[in-house]
Amino acid sequence: MNPIALDLGIIYIYWYSIFIYLALFVGGVLALNEGKKHNLEEDFLINLFFWLIPIGVLGSRLYYVLFNLSYYRYHLLDIFKVWEGGLAIHGAIIAGALWIIFYTKKHKIKTIKMFDIIVVSLMLGQAIGRWGNFFNQEAYGGEVTRSFLTGLHLPNFIIEGMNIYGKYYHPTFLYESLWTLLGFIILILYRRYRYLKTGELTALYLIWYSSGRFWLEYFRLDSLLFYQFRVAQIVSVIFIVIGFILYIISKRGSKLTNLYHKGVDISEERL
Repeated sequence: MNPIALDLGIIYIYWYSIFIYLALFVGGVLALNEGKKHNLEEDFLINLFFWLIPIGVLGSRLYYVLFNLSYYRYHLLDIFKVWEGGLAIHGAIIAGALWIIFYTKKHKIKTIKMFDIIVVSLMLGQAIGRWGNFFNQEAYGGEVTRSFLTGLHLPNFIIEGMNIYGKYYHPTFLYESLWTLLGFIILILYRRYRYLKTGELTALYLIWYSSGRFWLEYFRLDSLLFYQFRVAQIVSVIFIVIGFILYIISKRGSKLTNLYHKGVDISEERL
């Protein structure tokens, strides 16, 4: 598996970078269009996303490096080689969420509504971005037989892509990509519900993605560890709890109050 998509001599363009930027672009465009439907000004949205993307990437890299300090403390230059992989989605989510909270509070826009607008697109972006892991031959699971992979009716290029140093492995990148793609479809359909409450989409995102990630983490061989615990599972449990609490809070009140499809009121300053 060649991780380089295009060799320009001096410059190399990696498949990993292509899929990450494709995920950011597609997710950003969808979120931008959805934001406009809620009376949010285009300048507000563009400025939000302009900083959200680098902050998310920085957060994901910092998160990954912090849990691999035993390596990076002796290889400082490798910290900047993001094209070789090593972006943790949980770091991007946390950093991005902090930026959204700051930005929406500054402009007196309801923060949870902004989360609702973004999480649907984020789910699709995650589904796309996982394919960068495939070309880098990372984020895979335990060893399996080739017959196991053929039994899953996978295309041959995926099967051979999971042939790493002569052994075959679980394509956990694919499992997560399909899980988040299904989550995206569910959220898109659920978003059409007339009486959808503000906060429900964010809650469902946290519960859906984190439940799948918690389960898939058992298969992965490259999990980030905190002592003997898998960091992604710890964070997933926290996200699931937050999701359930948020869902319960969002359902309070009458059926016609706090509706997601109501346009954003610029005076709304409460979370």
